[in-house]
Amino acid sequence: MRILGVYDHMISGAAILEDGHVTAAVNEERLARKKYVMGFPRLSITEVMRLANVKPQEIDAVAVASKWGHFYNRHVDFDAGLFGVDRGFVKGLFFSVGAHLSSLRAQFPVLETLYYGLRKPVYAHRQRMIRKVLREEFDLCCPIDFIGHHFSHACSAYYSSGFCDALVVTMDASGDGCSSHVYEVVNGQWRKLHQVASYDSLGSYYAYVTHICGFTAGKHEGKITGLAAHGKASYRDILLRFIRYHDGTMTNVGNVWYTKAVDKLRAALPTPFSREDLAASIQEVAEDICTQYVDYWLKKTGHRHVALAGGVFANVKINERIHELPGVESIFIHPGMSDEGLAVGASLGWMAQHSPHPERLSTRCFEHVYLGPAFSSREIARALDDAGIAYVCPENYEEAVAQLIAEGYVVARFDGRMEYGPRALGNRSILYRPDDPEANDWLNKNLKRTEFMPFAPVTLAEDADTCYLGLDGARDAARFMTITFVCTPEMRDMCPGVVHVDGTARPQLISEQDNPSYYRILQAFKRLTGLSSVVNTSFNIHEEPIVCTPQDAIRAFKVGHLDYLAIGPFLAKNPLIAHNGRAKERRAALIGQTR
Repeated sequence: MRILGVYDHMISGAAILEDGHVTAAVNEERLARKKYVMGFPRLSITEVMRLANVKPQEIDAVAVASKWGHFYNRHVDFDAGLFGVDRGFVKGLFFSVGAHLSSLRAQFPVLETLYYGLRKPVYAHRQRMIRKVLREEFDLCCPIDFIGHHFSHACSAYYSSGFCDALVVTMDASGDGCSSHVYEVVNGQWRKLHQVASYDSLGSYYAYVTHICGFTAGKHEGKITGLAAHGKASYRDILLRFIRYHDGTMTNVGNVWYTKAVDKLRAALPTPFSREDLAASIQEVAEDICTQYVDYWLKKTGHRHVALAGGVFANVKINERIHELPGVESIFIHPGMSDEGLAVGASLGWMAQHSPHPERLSTRCFEHVYLGPAFSSREIARALDDAGIAYVCPENYEEAVAQLIAEGYVVARFDGRMEYGPRALGNRSILYRPDDPEANDWLNKNLKRTEFMPFAPVTLAEDADTCYLGLDGARDAARFMTITFVCTPEMRDMCPGVVHVDGTARPQLISEQDNPSYYRILQAFKRLTGLSSVVNTSFNIHEEPIVCTPQDAIRAFKVGHLDYLAIGPFLAKNPLIAHNGRAKERRAALIGQTR
C-alpha cells in the first residue's frame, strides 16, 4: 500500500508512506528556496515520488491534510509572516471581518458558526482544485481524501512514537477551526476526548507576542523562547487577562482575535515595556497552561505515555515541562511537529482510517528522519568544479573533519539524505567546538543570526547521562532535538558554548545506528579533545531554508564565510582562511586550553 501525503498551506510538502513506513518526506521550502513558503507543493510531490521510485499508477491513495482552507495555486511568500502574508482578497476580507467581530463572540456564539459557514464555498473550491491538479498534472487517478488538520498532527505523533497506548495532544495556532485536539489511543483504537476552538488558541497569543516584540509572527516564535531566559515574567498577570487554562481546556478570556488581539494586548502593556520580560511572561504562561492542560487529561485517562505534535510543541521548553510532569513515564514529539509534518500525518491518518486491523499498524513509521534527497560523489564534484572551489578527498574523512573542529575551525557538513523536519541533524549542519564561551556571540554574528539564540549540541548517546539530567523517558525524543534538559555541572563547565543562560540545552543524541559517519566524527572529536559534544546548528543562509542541494551548500559556504566545507567525501577550504587572523587566534587558544 502506497499513500501520497500532501499539505498545501504554510510549510507545504509531500511524503510517501509505503506499508506504514515513511520512505520519503520533503517540504516545499527546501526546493523553492523560500522559507515557510505556502502554496500547492508541486516540487515536493515530484521529488518524493522520485525518491520513492514510484509511478502515479502505483499510488493507492492521496491523503491531503486539512479539510478546510483556501487554495493557493502558486507559491505565496511568507517573509512578512502572519500579519503580512498576501492571502488574497477573499481570505484577507474574512480575517479582517473575523478580527472586528471577535469581541462579540461571547455574546453571540452563532457568529462563529456563521463565520465558518460563509467560508464553506471557499473550502469546497480548494478541494475541487486540488483534485483537479493531482489528476491533470500528476496523472493520479486513485482516491483522493482530505484528512482533518489536527487528526493529521495526532497521527504523525502517535505513529512515530513507538507507543502502543498513549495520550495524544495536538496544539497550534489554528487548523480546521481548532487549536488543539486530545485523543487517547489504546492498541491502535482512537478516541477523541476534547477539542479547543481556534478562537481560544494559546498558539495565536504566542504569535501576537512575537509580533509585538518586533519579530515575525508565524516564523520567529523560537526567538521568543530563546529571549525569555533573559527576562522576568513581569507581565504574567496582564497575559492571564487574555488567555487562561480552566478545567481541562483553554479560554480566550480577552475576547479578541488576530489584529484586534494585538492592539488590545499592546495597549494593556506599560509604555515602554521590556521585550525580554514580555518574552519571559508569555513563555511562563504558555508552559503553565500546557502543563495543566496535559496533566488534566493524563489524570482523566490514566495514560503515562504522551505523544505531541503541532506548532506549539516546537517550543522545546514546554516539552521539557510536560516531560517533568509526575504522571509522564515517556514523551515523544513528532520531529516535524509544526505544519511541515502534516503531509506525513495525513498519509498516516488515511492509513488509520482505512485499515481493517488498526491494532496491527506499526507505531514506528520511521527509524530516522533522513528522508530527503541525497547526491552522488559525481554530482557533488561537478558542483564544486562548476563553482571553482578546490577540494581534496581525505583518506579518513571523519578523522579529518574531527581534527578541523578540534583545531577551532567552523566546518559545514553536507552528506547523505537531507533531514525531514525543522532541525538539522548532521547531514545539513554547521559544526564547531562546544567549549568556546564566546561562540554564541561571534558565530551568530558571522551567520547573521540573533545573538541571544543558543546553539544546540550533538552529543554521543552513550555519554548523555554525564551531560544532561532527567533523560529517562525522553531519550528517543532527544534523537531529534525536540526537547531541552537541565545540563549537568560537568556539561556547563566543559561545554559553555551550547548551554543556554538558563542552564539547559536542546541536544541531539547521536548513535552509530542513526548516522554512522556523523557518529564517527563525534567519536574522533572525543578522542582528540575529551569532549562528547559538538555545536550543531543548521546549515543555511540567514532567513533561508536549510540547504538541500550541493549548489545550495556551496553558496551558503561562501556567503557564511565558513572555514571548511565537508561535502560528500570531499573537503573544501575557504581561500580566505589563511588570512583570517581570528580563526588562527581562536584555534591557538582552544588548543592551549585542551593541552
